[in-house]
Amino acid sequence: MAVGSATTVTAGVSFAARLSFDRVGHEFRPGLPTLRDISLAAEPGEVLCLLGPSGSGKTTLLRIAAGIERQTSGAVFLNERKISGPDVFLPPEQRSVGLVFQDYALFPHLSILDNVRFGLTALSKEEARREAMISLERVGLAQYANAFPNILSGGQQQRVALARAIAPRPAVLLMDEPFSGLDSRLKDSVRADTLSILRQSRATAIVVTHDAEEAMRMADRIALLNEGRLVQLATGHELYNNPATLFAAGFFSELNVFTARVTDGHAETPLGRFPAPAVTNGSLASVAMRLSAFDVSDTHGEIPARVVSRRFLGVVELLELAVPGVEKNIRARVRCGALSSHHREIWLTVRPSDVLVFEKTGESA
Repeated sequence: MAVGSATTVTAGVSFAARLSFDRVGHEFRPGLPTLRDISLAAEPGEVLCLLGPSGSGKTTLLRIAAGIERQTSGAVFLNERKISGPDVFLPPEQRSVGLVFQDYALFPHLSILDNVRFGLTALSKEEARREAMISLERVGLAQYANAFPNILSGGQQQRVALARAIAPRPAVLLMDEPFSGLDSRLKDSVRADTLSILRQSRATAIVVTHDAEEAMRMADRIALLNEGRLVQLATGHELYNNPATLFAAGFFSELNVFTARVTDGHAETPLGRFPAPAVTNGSLASVAMRLSAFDVSDTHGEIPARVVSRRFLGVVELLELAVPGVEKNIRARVRCGALSSHHREIWLTVRPSDVLVFEKTGESA
């Protein structure tokens, strides 16, 4: 059975809830915060991705939502009901929350069916079997009900873990790096299948990932975290086109970054003069140019450059370029065939739409 056929199963739909964090803080040790005053919400039926580098606090926030970890400050709400705070703490089994672990956490000694019905303790044996089979049909693995996890591929095991999580019809589904263990060739298809299942089950979903493209593929909105702080909460489109900080810009694009002084509302760089409306005149700015910001030509353009190296990547080439007045070589991604193979002296033109200007701070891209 193909995964796509699972979408014909209509039973077992969840009642989506709003999961919200109100000024949540967390410390593993006093004075070393892992989360700092986080306030955000996953709306009913929404897929919200927690995105950030290792150590940013995203998995800790997910564990707090699940009831596996307890926050140091703040509160967690399911709809209007407080499920965790200074005066209340509901255990995981009372939260109507499903959890898919990074390693899937399947029991090797249990059949696929018994793995999926493991958490259905409130139902009779026959009712639990029926609900488990519905979940397995939804993920396209009903034919493996009597098999054991060791015969399944990584992608199939991920779908079993998803089936187990949705079988109790949770109001919120939590997924911690659910695709990180998959072969890159399988990742796209398994991710698309998972998103389809999430949409059909109608549960609110919070997905942890460190991959910006994965977050943009899956999420209705993305919460970008860094060093325990919420950097920006927005759609993928908004985060890419209007990042709030240099860190946010660098998480969604490879960048060439220049330091420039702002005069008359513009930042002056060796590659051009760019509007800096959010930076005070006289202040330093970080001017970030995406690798896609450069049009290149053998014969014409605004800025002379010399090709130091070029790497063929299929649809595009990755160039390293030396530009007069720029200490470090710049990098550019250009369409294959844009330059002749033998030319090293070329011309650049910068596209302003791929240039972002921020007030200079201590952060880096």
